[in-house]
Amino acid sequence: MNANKTLEFNSILEALTDHALSQKAKEKLLSLKPFLSERECKSKMQETTEARKILEGIGTPPLASMKELDKILDLTVKGSMLTPEQLTSICGFISSCKRMKKYLKKAEAFNADIAFYGHSFSPLDMLFEEIERCIRNETVDDDASPALRDIRRKIENTKSAVKMKLEGILRSKKEWFTDGYVTIRNGRFVLPVKKGYKNQLSGTVIDTSSTGGTCFIEPTAVRKLQEELGILEIEEDNEIRKILYTLTVLVDEHINELRINKDCMETLDVTFAKAKLSVEMKAVPVSITTERKIIIKQGRHPLLKPDLCVPLDFEIRGDLRDNAVNGVVITGPNTGGKTVALKTIGLLSMMAQSGLHVPVSPDSVFSMHNNIFCDIGDGQSISENLSTFSSHIKNIVDILKGVTSESLVLLDELGSGTDPAEGMGLAIAILEELNQRGCLFVATTHYPEIKDFAKNTKGLMNARMEFDRENLQPLYKLQIGEAGESCALYIAQRLGFPGRMLKRAQEEAYGGRSTVSRDIPTILFDEDNPKINTVSNTKIQKEIPKEKALSRSESFNIGDCVRVYPQKLLGVIYKKTNEKGELGVQIKDKKQLINHKRLKLFIPASELYPEDYDFSIIFDTVKNRKARHQLQKGHDVVIEYEEDLDFNE
Repeated sequence: MNANKTLEFNSILEALTDHALSQKAKEKLLSLKPFLSERECKSKMQETTEARKILEGIGTPPLASMKELDKILDLTVKGSMLTPEQLTSICGFISSCKRMKKYLKKAEAFNADIAFYGHSFSPLDMLFEEIERCIRNETVDDDASPALRDIRRKIENTKSAVKMKLEGILRSKKEWFTDGYVTIRNGRFVLPVKKGYKNQLSGTVIDTSSTGGTCFIEPTAVRKLQEELGILEIEEDNEIRKILYTLTVLVDEHINELRINKDCMETLDVTFAKAKLSVEMKAVPVSITTERKIIIKQGRHPLLKPDLCVPLDFEIRGDLRDNAVNGVVITGPNTGGKTVALKTIGLLSMMAQSGLHVPVSPDSVFSMHNNIFCDIGDGQSISENLSTFSSHIKNIVDILKGVTSESLVLLDELGSGTDPAEGMGLAIAILEELNQRGCLFVATTHYPEIKDFAKNTKGLMNARMEFDRENLQPLYKLQIGEAGESCALYIAQRLGFPGRMLKRAQEEAYGGRSTVSRDIPTILFDEDNPKINTVSNTKIQKEIPKEKALSRSESFNIGDCVRVYPQKLLGVIYKKTNEKGELGVQIKDKKQLINHKRLKLFIPASELYPEDYDFSIIFDTVKNRKARHQLQKGHDVVIEYEEDLDFNE
């Protein structure tokens, strides 16, 4: 699958061309692709950085559009005569080069290497002055040569003599003419004679009116002057051609300087286009490395509106020895932003490797890749008779043929479009193969078995897109280290799907609560009061023990799901009561102490979790859980405590 089109890198290139002036610069930007040399990539990004610094420091550079300049220079080399319009274009280009040279002289104060392009521009003063002297308003000026000035003076005198004779005839025989003025037909001065008088005036009929009522006659009295005028006009044309050929030869003598100037202008046009796009996207330069790692902080998809785009934090480290992560498996609800996250990772990587600034935090890091492969979208094709599944498999087969340890692979809805069991099996096989190849890869999926595979496989890590269950809104935030849920049954319940049907769907989907060992959604159905129907996540089904005769504050247990009043927020007990009757409650990601009087039991922990469930999975950080695991093995580690989390008190 074409990564440029799939990841919309072509849209970035089109945005770049909007900031360029010359056609050649636009063509170069449209053909831009990720560099395979780290040195070259860093060099181009540094140029973009310097151009932006200059742009913001002294304003927009005086770049030239150079329209048809290549054509003009090619005609010159071939020996063709340049027209006044083409010579005027040459003069305009030289003038732009002079302005750019002055601009870059000021830019040297920023200590930027690209400012020294100014030394490459040739001033071409003599050529400029000669063209400007000979050509005015895109015509050859009278003063281009003494001979031309003399010929044009004679032409004007002869024209005046012809007009005087013709006007004399008009005044003497007014009744013969339809109008009282001299006119021109077929390049000759004539008189408008009425048809009935055409034989009264000696001369040659040059033309007639559309009605035939007027004959335009050249009187015999001015024929000699007209012939002299024609000869003078031929002499004028010859002298003009002589001047234009002379100027063309002069341009040809400076063809190398003109080409160098043109190349410099195009290079600067390309570089400043990148800088302008950087300003437009509020992008920054980033670190480029050959190490196998991608660290994106506060990354924004450049084609989404900034006010609607939730920044992405993402990290994959295949460069670590013991804890290397080659692949990340992203799970979460539909419309939760998984595909956008996938595209953002790929697009930002392509931009960085192409020497462009990226809309991220400056401490982000991007790895060099020999290729970026992606399988995103359903890829159905009627013409090729491909189903969604067939398209995915065809793309993945092609990817596996070309992928190496230096590649980046992006797979959307892995294993979808076919029988769930077989699709899951294929997905696991693909992830395992990519992991063995050692490439960096990111995949999205809904299969719970794949979440378990990622959790238990070295080199893989789960991630999830966060979802607001209260408002049924995706939060578009990626959380590394934890698997997500599709939330399909929960969303259906919140949207009013009948409780009986929800319960049936849950039974069919998970085969009964008593035999399932992983997280499953449980339907709590009240036939008499459908409004209190709800969905909860549970482990293995367990009988709810009878409550002991305890005080109210002591009746709550770690893991109980409670309703917090007056806001009616859902929370989970993470710490038992203290001497003040306060319990530790985690609401979303925030832990706080709340008086027991504000709490009401919603779902007991005994219904949600196994008896020996490790609550640190819920309440502690991934980092601390790993640290405790290493501590059990006898390693020296540091555990960071946000708060005293005594789960066994």
